[in-house]
Amino acid sequence: MLNKQFWAVIPAAGVGKRMQADRPKQYLPLHNKTVIEHTLDRLLSLDEITGVVLSISEGDEYWPELEYTTDKPLLIARGGKERCDSVLNALSLLNANTDLTKNIWVLVHDAARPCVRPEDIQHLIETASSKDDGGLLALPVRDTMKRSSNNECSQVEVTVEREGLWHALTPQMFDLKLLMNALTGAQQKKLSVTDDASAMELAGYHPQLVEAHEDNIKITRAFDLKLAELFLQNQSD
Repeated sequence: MLNKQFWAVIPAAGVGKRMQADRPKQYLPLHNKTVIEHTLDRLLSLDEITGVVLSISEGDEYWPELEYTTDKPLLIARGGKERCDSVLNALSLLNANTDLTKNIWVLVHDAARPCVRPEDIQHLIETASSKDDGGLLALPVRDTMKRSSNNECSQVEVTVEREGLWHALTPQMFDLKLLMNALTGAQQKKLSVTDDASAMELAGYHPQLVEAHEDNIKITRAFDLKLAELFLQNQSD
């Protein structure tokens, strides 16, 4: 870990349409706080994390209302049209505001994953920060996987072999400059990237899969809030 710094990057400019709520899902109430506050608390509680860069949309009226405070650096970046744009804006801001003599690593984490366990983040840092490939938290696929046909009935086209398949979670951790270059390269080539690891893969890297706990869920629909409440309660107990 010599001469390395670890920063969290949280893209939080989404509107969460599938929640059908009156505000973006990261600002919904959860276990006596908001979703984004739980997420920030988890990351900032770790000694290994130097600070956080949060990307929020222009004109976000909810973030100032929280009056969130921390003893660690908290930088606010401009949100982008797509998630990858928000991440790239955050990386550019961090690159302009950090000590260039340091080896900066970033852990990009979904704002709507408030239940991530600190020990999983620590395991990711310890396991995947020694090589340029970086790594991500993930879960092996355990269910039988089906690929549907391209029709309205969503009929099964084929059963997909699940051996070697993983669910990609976050955080996803990479060297700051390598990830900036990977995301910029994907944008220039107009390649679609659904997460940060896929950008690194397109750049020729092979991120390490680090198995996490199953309660690291992403809040997408209303029921997920109830599930997250249960997970947070169980973790605190």
